[in-house]
Amino acid sequence: MAGKILELLQDAGVITPEKITLLQKVKRLKQITLKSLIDNKLFNEEQLYPFLTEKLKSGLVTLEEIEEDSNQFNFKAFLKYFAKQLDYQFLDLDEVDFDLKLTAKLPIQKLEKFGALPLKEEDLSVLVAFKDPVDINAIENVQRLFPRKPINPIVAIPSQVKYHLDKLLLNDNIKGLITEIRDEISMSTSAVEAGESSAILKLIELILKTAIQARASDIHIEPTENNCIVRSRIDGLLTETFRFDKDIYPPLSSRLKLLSNLDIAERRKPQDGRFSATLMEKSFDFRVSTLPVMNGESIVLRILDKTKAMIKLEDAGMSPHNFDIFSKALKVPYGIVLVTGPTGSGKTTTLYGAINNLKSIDTKLITVEDPVEYQMNLIQQVQVNPKVGLSFASALRSILRQDPDIIMIGEIRDQETLRIAIQAALTGHLVLSTLHTNDAISAITRMADMGIEPYLISGSLIAVEAQRLVRKICPHCKAPADIPAHIYEELEEYLPEEATFFKGTGCKECQGTGYQGREMISEVLRSNETISSMIAREASKKEIFEEAKRQGFVTMIQDGVNKAVEGKTTIDEVLRVARLS
Repeated sequence: MAGKILELLQDAGVITPEKITLLQKVKRLKQITLKSLIDNKLFNEEQLYPFLTEKLKSGLVTLEEIEEDSNQFNFKAFLKYFAKQLDYQFLDLDEVDFDLKLTAKLPIQKLEKFGALPLKEEDLSVLVAFKDPVDINAIENVQRLFPRKPINPIVAIPSQVKYHLDKLLLNDNIKGLITEIRDEISMSTSAVEAGESSAILKLIELILKTAIQARASDIHIEPTENNCIVRSRIDGLLTETFRFDKDIYPPLSSRLKLLSNLDIAERRKPQDGRFSATLMEKSFDFRVSTLPVMNGESIVLRILDKTKAMIKLEDAGMSPHNFDIFSKALKVPYGIVLVTGPTGSGKTTTLYGAINNLKSIDTKLITVEDPVEYQMNLIQQVQVNPKVGLSFASALRSILRQDPDIIMIGEIRDQETLRIAIQAALTGHLVLSTLHTNDAISAITRMADMGIEPYLISGSLIAVEAQRLVRKICPHCKAPADIPAHIYEELEEYLPEEATFFKGTGCKECQGTGYQGREMISEVLRSNETISSMIAREASKKEIFEEAKRQGFVTMIQDGVNKAVEGKTTIDEVLRVARLS
């Protein structure tokens, strides 16, 4: 047994060794968890709440210690109950747009010491969230920082309080830069609005560097009613990096627009651009998109690391079984190979990996992309430009007159493009492209739905690879873990006899998330004579699936479970991105 709450329950005699032994025998559980006790009705959450409240008030446990077990019961519901017992208010800090001007006047180090986060000043009081709302000493010390008004303590999720305090500390370190920007604003408003401030350039460089060092794929700059929030997408999930006052947003957005060759006066319609920068002795491209929103413009920067274009297909994370099938499909001289999955599932990286394997001095390889993300040698790359009538379909028609051996189409969006791609595949070209479908077999029905005759699909299709990205367990804090009984039952058919699972406990290296980096899970459907004839006679998706299984087809969920058993990712991650068939 592990966890502070379980220790407290045992010490209080609520859970006895006899109950645990009986549960282990009946349910065949290796390890007893708080969730398994609740699931098997040894006690319910309603009994747990008053028990934990009493222990918190007596100082035997802290909210931070309870939060460590929060994935095993409804922690938010408990905090609401706890706040009610203290006659305090509970607030989810992710839903609060708090006032930065309030914290700017206070010593951040003191706020961190007492685990206190001032949220906003009301007419009669100041709302302050505490990591430990029963710490009287912390409340009294924070009250001294507000001599004119009483503070109103707020119950919040401790990790949220810590997260926002860490961000304030980071912002505190760049206070000098913010002051410099404000000085330049007051001296020359027109120059700063046009983005000509040197301090703004330093701030942009800091934002870019911070995101790159955190392995982010995108940077989101969003204006709110009171603030300007900068978030980074790290391993597929967004995390807040900076929070500035609203007055920093106009010069920041103007400078980014200037860098990207966008119209700084146009704020009513979306714009797209790009710029390059050398940071930490490495060259990066940034694709910039602006979108008008309620409080200004949302700006998103996609970070394009040129080294990723050189990734080898075998390093993309495909399992050996799937890699073998996929790489053999790429050796077929003509036909169509499709890579499918939702936006952000790594399809482009897989396609570039395939192109790296195929490109050579004796092969003509042409791509049509929107936009061209990475520029590569030995490849002719065409960028779609709707303004001059250069669509995927029109570019493809012209490409066929360029005597290509291999064609890569960034994305098949309509019937016309798909039909030309299939015709190219049938006339002796190898065509690689992406399609938005949930799994490999769905690509066949999607092509039929787009109006392509089944005999054309069966004659041209070589293989379909479907993929998702899961977060990898952080190697620095990897530890064995149990999975809940109900998930074990759901996945029983996919699991080997003695399966051991792991998770990341959270450390400095992974910013407490337990994950570091991403790994691909995939499935590859190879079309052979049997499957080709089934497609031609319009067999159902279920029939094709059964036949593929007989031939050794490994589903995406099975591939994900295999990677969880190998200790590369967690079952939670696999179920987050892939569904049980």
